[in-house]
Amino acid sequence: QVQLVESGGGLVQPGGSLRLSCAASGRVFSLADAVAWYRQGPEKQRELVASITQDDYTNYSDSVKGRFTISRDNTNTVVYLQMNALKPEDTAVYYCNAERQARVTGFKYWGQGIQVTVSS
Repeated sequence: QVQLVESGGGLVQPGGSLRLSCAASGRVFSLADAVAWYRQGPEKQRELVASITQDDYTNYSDSVKGRFTISRDNTNTVVYLQMNALKPEDTAVYYCNAERQARVTGFKYWGQGIQVTVSS
């Protein structure tokens, strides 16, 4: 059974940093078209934060551009989200996502989510 497990969340003061990790079982990240981080704040819809493709093309939402960095390890089993200069509005549950868009072998997996709270 495929699992995506997030870690690294917690409470941080405004201006601080956190690094989230998403570890995948099996070859999920090697087979996915892209791996992404989403977040859902209180009473908000889930939104895309950052994504990385197999070619290491990265994409960021305007709200985090210049502050967050998505990357992968060299075994392609862990994807990171380095979050710097955190703001209270970054408070949310962060989810890891891996997707492959293929008619027969396609998939979409989600992690269980991890809380990030930015508060003084």
